[in-house]
Amino acid sequence: MSMTESPSRTLAARADKAVKVYGSGDTEVHALRAVDVGFEQGKFTAIMGPSGSGKSTLMHCMAGLDRLTDGETYIGDVPLSTLNDKALTVLRRDKVGFIFQAFNLVPTLNAHENITLPMDLAGGVTDGAWVEEVIATVGLADRVTHRPNELSGGQQQRVAVARALASRPDIVFGDEPTGNLDSTTSAEILSFMRQAVRELGQTIVMVTHDPTSASYADRVLFLFDGRIVQELDDPTPDTVLDTIRSLGD
Repeated sequence: MSMTESPSRTLAARADKAVKVYGSGDTEVHALRAVDVGFEQGKFTAIMGPSGSGKSTLMHCMAGLDRLTDGETYIGDVPLSTLNDKALTVLRRDKVGFIFQAFNLVPTLNAHENITLPMDLAGGVTDGAWVEEVIATVGLADRVTHRPNELSGGQQQRVAVARALASRPDIVFGDEPTGNLDSTTSAEILSFMRQAVRELGQTIVMVTHDPTSASYADRVLFLFDGRIVQELDDPTPDTVLDTIRSLGD
């Protein structure tokens, strides 16, 4: 039995026969075709595939940013289709972290305020010790009073990573989180993300087109035409490239 066939306490999120169709008639596009997948707690998963393969659609539906046409997605044991928009918003706020390519920081707030902003808006209690551990892990301890315009692109993305981790979400989704960064800075950010998984016990799912970025993950899933067609454990840049080439044959 695969880990996606029955609910498991070790799964942070999963999809069961996930279908997403955009448009209708002649313009109908099948972005996801009955995808079954599970994301284990405390693991770092990369999702790869050519443009239009469904990788971003899968992530958006898993994260509750978009709704499926058919099938089901779960955060923990909660089926997202059963939630109204308000309940979905609360679940995303409390259970899910996001790291985007464009940082999305508030320019008038300093780094520390940006990191705690989601929790401040939610009115919850901030776990100060955890936040400080996250800030130290991403190497921002000496930058917390700086505003975004006083930080480099890499430092801004560290703030974004810390913000995603600060509320201790069940799962963090990253959409090309290092896509705008140079290779050295990208490697630093991905190392921090891997460290957050291994040392802080976070669960991260990242969409990427870059084999080197994918090699930081514990597992890589390859999508093609709305289906998961291959899975690779303990990836290296070379094995990721070899898999991509084999799928193109």
